[in-house]
Amino acid sequence: MSTGLEALPYRHVLTVPAMGSAVRIARETTEQVLAEWGVGRRHPCVDPALLMVAELVTNSVRHAAELSPSLTVVFAGGPDTFAFAVHDRHPHQPALHAAFTGSGSGGLATVVELTLQLGGSAVVRADADGLGKSIWITLPL
Repeated sequence: MSTGLEALPYRHVLTVPAMGSAVRIARETTEQVLAEWGVGRRHPCVDPALLMVAELVTNSVRHAAELSPSLTVVFAGGPDTFAFAVHDRHPHQPALHAAFTGSGSGGLATVVELTLQLGGSAVVRADADGLGKSIWITLPL
């Protein structure tokens, strides 16, 4: 299944220890990446994207750090798309459908709600070995 992300010309990868400071670092890096790619601070996707990255990184720190001492944030972008993923090496794959149907709560539900409000998409992708996953968010610019 092709996601279209492979065609996006911009890439940035951040790997940090799975600890509290990762949230601030990931948020600051997101803001820097968007600015470098020409997405101004006042663009309507910037604040939601910063919140979504912070929520996903927080979830990895809280729930995956025992099995995943580091986490990776991958950014991909193009003229009309901004995508990012938070990856950890914990096998649990959260059910995004619970957030879609309103039965979810907390940070992941916030991420999914913001993604849908912005006309984007959210997907969980398991690692090939089943021992980790990435949560990908794709937003239109």
